[in-house]
Amino acid sequence: MISSMTGYGKGIVQKNDISIEAEIKSLNSRYLDLSLRVPKFLMNKEFEIREKVKSRIKRGKVYLNVTVRKGDFEEKFNEIDPAAVKFAVSLLKEIKKSAKITEKLRLSDLMLFQNMLFKDDNEQASEEFGLVAEAIDSAIDNLNTMREAEGRELEKDLWKRVQIIEDALNKIENVSDESVKAYFEKIKEKARQLVAELSNNHDRLNMELALIAERADVTEECVRLRSHIKMFIDTVAKSEDAGRKLNFIVQEMNREANTINSKSVSSEISHNGISIKEEIEKIREQIQNIE
Repeated sequence: MISSMTGYGKGIVQKNDISIEAEIKSLNSRYLDLSLRVPKFLMNKEFEIREKVKSRIKRGKVYLNVTVRKGDFEEKFNEIDPAAVKFAVSLLKEIKKSAKITEKLRLSDLMLFQNMLFKDDNEQASEEFGLVAEAIDSAIDNLNTMREAEGRELEKDLWKRVQIIEDALNKIENVSDESVKAYFEKIKEKARQLVAELSNNHDRLNMELALIAERADVTEECVRLRSHIKMFIDTVAKSEDAGRKLNFIVQEMNREANTINSKSVSSEISHNGISIKEEIEKIREQIQNIE
């Protein structure tokens, strides 16, 4: 099953007076690009959080925000460190004195030192990280549910595009032999008119013309395109992180479609070839959203 790269999920875990909320959203990206916003006491757990997300999400621009509340208080920091507050106030007074600033100290001035005003509490982080991990897992579950639902819709659209390509390919193969034969007779007649000296050497003339006509034969390209289509279908059906592989397959499909169009000597083949390229381009746009 394929998954979309876009989605949103939320996970909430509550225990006693602690409430932890994890929100995660993802957008399209060639690689996994993870942005975290977590409370200060979880900073030392950032690596573990990143590894947890990476183990379940392979591609996308991912934003994860974790909020911890105790009672009615949203806790994004640990307990205040009185000694650090005293030091910060003393430092600000020294700065005022040196700079001859007469304004009174304000709380906003003190908050410039917020990273040093709160105690590091590794014990708190260890106790609450289990709950945080549970909330993150729940958020990722909900995110992936949404991504898989969108992936199913993408898959339906891809099947439709592939069927259109196969129908056009069938039409090309049906007219290809007759097209080459007609092209052969056409250039044969022109050659007879232009090369009078070869008029008595029919075997040589036919051999040269057959070589020219062979260059208009698209049988090999049709066979290769069908092979790429089969690989595309198998990848969509079986691969979990199919996005990158599908990109490569579509490049090869487009290459064969270009060759068919360049070799075409029939308006019907050209029209169907253009139809194939249009559907390949639509597929290319759709798979940019596949993980």
